[in-house]
Amino acid sequence: MSAGVTRVPYAGLATRALALAVDVAIINVIVFACAAVLGLVGSLVGDLQLDTFGRLLAAAAWGLAVGSYFVLFWGTVGQTPAMRMMDIRVRRAGSTDPPSLWRSFVRLIGLGLAIIPFFAGFLPVLVDDRRRGIHDMMAGTVVEHADGGGPVFSAPVP
Repeated sequence: MSAGVTRVPYAGLATRALALAVDVAIINVIVFACAAVLGLVGSLVGDLQLDTFGRLLAAAAWGLAVGSYFVLFWGTVGQTPAMRMMDIRVRRAGSTDPPSLWRSFVRLIGLGLAIIPFFAGFLPVLVDDRRRGIHDMMAGTVVEHADGGGPVFSAPVP
């Protein structure tokens, strides 16, 4: 038996995790910078004190910003800035198109559900033949290397 070369087009757990971590860092820097500017303006105008409603409103604004970031990038170009850096993209399974905004929203909800139980929703990436997590299964998406390539593995050729 001779060894052949096999390319795996789907992105693995480490690549996807690093891209997610960088994306979360990017959006948090943006949100916190905007909050700092608003806080500075508020302190110049008067004494700014957030009550419970104000804190809930700030948390909702943060959630809206994070959700919009992912849904808009996934739904329009199929990759976030960190995914572009890692040379991966998300697309509808069986298509070359990025997911629709609706699928991207479903994927975002699934991402939250995958994170909640100690990131257990990402474990299927390790065993699924297309390396899909729970969020990918819910939205009918796959994450692949943008150039269609990926790591090269030696595989026995019959």
